Amino acid sequence: MNDILKQRNIGNTKLKNSLIMAPCCMYSAKEDAKLTHFHFSHYEARAIGGVGLIIVEATAIEPKGRISDKDLGLYTKEQAQLHKQLVQNCQSYGTKMGIQLAHAGRKSQANDTTPVAPSSIKFSDEYKQPNELTLDEIEQIKESFVNSALLAKEAGYDVLELHGAHGYLLCEFNSPLTNKRDDIYGGSLENRCRLTIEIAKEIKEATNLPLSVRISATEWSDGGWDIKDSIYLSKELEKVGADVIHVSAGGNQANAKHMPKLEPLYQADYAKQIKENINIPVIAVGLINTYEQCQEVYDRNCADFVAMGRELLRNPNTIQYFLQKENQKNSYQHQYARAFY
Repeated sequence: MNDILKQRNIGNTKLKNSLIMAPCCMYSAKEDAKLTHFHFSHYEARAIGGVGLIIVEATAIEPKGRISDKDLGLYTKEQAQLHKQLVQNCQSYGTKMGIQLAHAGRKSQANDTTPVAPSSIKFSDEYKQPNELTLDEIEQIKESFVNSALLAKEAGYDVLELHGAHGYLLCEFNSPLTNKRDDIYGGSLENRCRLTIEIAKEIKEATNLPLSVRISATEWSDGGWDIKDSIYLSKELEKVGADVIHVSAGGNQANAKHMPKLEPLYQADYAKQIKENINIPVIAVGLINTYEQCQEVYDRNCADFVAMGRELLRNPNTIQYFLQKENQKNSYQHQYARAFY
């Protein structure tokens, strides 16, 4: 059997296969940041399709942490009640449910708030000037992450993911190009990674749920965050209880000088380098679209799981095609079996 169809664990949560739906912002919420009918249809379709784990899109831990006015939030009981229903619906098909907890930092384009960041540096001319966070405000953000994690646990999520990638708040703290602070959260690599590590530790201690941390392995910029830094961060996250590292890249610089050609598996080697240096599983992601590309990830020992974004947007039933290639007739979603056999 292909590795993508094998059962694997994230922490103590067993997935029925190793295909993960990567978090993809749908920009379909309203001002209240609540799930809508679209979200239920969207995620339930992928659960019916048979993926092992769905990671719900970047979900803000406070209003000013939303990427836009159309992003989800999880900071009120009312929001959590809808998440609980979504989780139950999707779990009924045997899919495990995760949620990516996030703060947009300087990349927030929400209309009625001023973005915040480790340092007052704009992402680009099209973005607002962020306010530099005080130490008290950093403490409040840490509390908000933990509060959202507890709400996610109440909603029944199987896995939590901390968003430390793509130029959002935690990624901004990690990078020397966007973090110019001179306190305990700035300067050295250890200090710049401190906030991500503290939040991961506090979430794990508060919830005891399996924890994924998504990182950008490099920002493709001279003097910026790179793979060596990511290996350091991954090791430290393992020490505080992270159960899996989800390896993406980029997003912190509007015009990254050394951005590679965007093609299938372009991020897989980053995952491989991190996997070689830690003892917890790794998720590979980034334009992985086919059965054969998934197999290459495993053949090269790049990762333990594969996350798909665009391909699952195109085809919610991707796993059914993988089953067809393995002639796993008895494993098809029976209502659709005639389409695949």
